[in-house]
Amino acid sequence: QVQLVESGGGLVQAGGSLRLSCAASGNIVSINAMGWYRQAPGKQRELVADITSGGSTNYSDSVKGRFTISRDNAKNTVYLQMNSLKPEDTAVYYCNIEVDYGLGYEGYWGQGTQVTVSS
Repeated sequence: QVQLVESGGGLVQAGGSLRLSCAASGNIVSINAMGWYRQAPGKQRELVADITSGGSTNYSDSVKGRFTISRDNAKNTVYLQMNSLKPEDTAVYYCNIEVDYGLGYEGYWGQGTQVTVSS
């Protein structure tokens, strides 16, 4: 089994910053992609950003230029640096990792961390 522990959420004023972390542990051979998703009340879960094992990144248009995703492969940890936060960034943020077991991939989700941006 694989466990993901997220941290770093909270309440911040518009224009502020937060840094989310997601550490994976357990039966991990290697991790392929790592990503962050978010779900606002009444809305579907959406991709915020993801990063491949080689370091290639992808961002949703709504966060480009404000958020930065990174990973520490030695620590099996993915980060999301969020700057210039807006009220519309308010959501529960979930990390997702894709573990490579050699014969296939398995996806895992974190428990979610609340980010609230006040205007």
